Amino acid sequence: MEKSARPDGSRVADYVFELPESLIAQTPATSRDESRLLLVDRSRGTTAHHRFRDIVDIIPGGDALVVNTTKVMRARLLGQRPSGAPAEVLLLKDRGGDVWEAMVQPGAKLQAGKMVTIAPGFGIEMLEPTTQGTRLVRLHADMPAAEAIERHGHVPLPPYMTRPDTPADLDRYQTVYAREAGSAAAPTAGLHFTTDVLEALARKGVERADVLLHVGAGTFRSVSVDDPREHDMHSEWYQVPGHTAAKVNSVRAAGGHVWAVGTTSLRTLESAATADGMLHEGQGDTNIFIYPPYRFKAVDRLLTNFHLPRSTLIMLVAAFAGYELTMRAYEEAIRERYRFFSYGDAMLII
Repeated sequence: MEKSARPDGSRVADYVFELPESLIAQTPATSRDESRLLLVDRSRGTTAHHRFRDIVDIIPGGDALVVNTTKVMRARLLGQRPSGAPAEVLLLKDRGGDVWEAMVQPGAKLQAGKMVTIAPGFGIEMLEPTTQGTRLVRLHADMPAAEAIERHGHVPLPPYMTRPDTPADLDRYQTVYAREAGSAAAPTAGLHFTTDVLEALARKGVERADVLLHVGAGTFRSVSVDDPREHDMHSEWYQVPGHTAAKVNSVRAAGGHVWAVGTTSLRTLESAATADGMLHEGQGDTNIFIYPPYRFKAVDRLLTNFHLPRSTLIMLVAAFAGYELTMRAYEEAIRERYRFFSYGDAMLII
């Protein structure tokens, strides 16, 4: 097919945009719900500007709000090679038996058999590489591995945050409803919720439904190929409890809408739904990659942050909102100086 014949949004190059460095949020808003909220209406093709706390007035009673209850681990481990040179290990997925899938730096220097010392009594042995461009590692600690990670690990702030983590990040790079540890990155759309906002929604009759997807560092990677169909999507572990499936199906059967909080909740729902839109209990690994065109089965509304150029996440948003409307909303967000990425502002697509 000739390049000119391909529709807009079908190439990765269509998702390149100029973002002033000053708009990349390095710290969170003073209060979670003070973040700005860009409301995007697909049926009207319009946008409107709000504060996040206004979401209480936007979501009607009887609808379902689906959140990802994953908890961010202190997954970034800083240590030394035998030479004394620095090394970094970012834990991604527990493979059992103290073996983890991880990203390591410097990769060329950390071949199988090499050791990285994190702290006295805590070291990491390099094992074989994976087909995903990551590496298997084994943790050696004189205490339970989970305790060693918690004691010596750092909050895994994304690479576009050009500062070290601080004690404040232990709270703010975590949703208020986080429960199950396992993520190397936060499900950032959920960072805007406060307990007060969640309680106000519950009083309106908005049903909350919990899912779980442990976020991997692959979520930050740009897509290197030009055709999305050629991208090798990373996999992440998810779980949909039976009571969540029943609640979501009940809301939709009654004519209500399902609001996915973030791309992780959306990917979980779409992974567990059948073609008829029914959500089913289940768990496992998903490598679902959503890009235009895509027919959504289980999600009606989407809350999300503003994402990196050439990322799988901005392609997912374009599949949901439409390519032209998505890019127009991003242009407006840049013009109005919204804050971007993990600690940035939010966009609500209805």
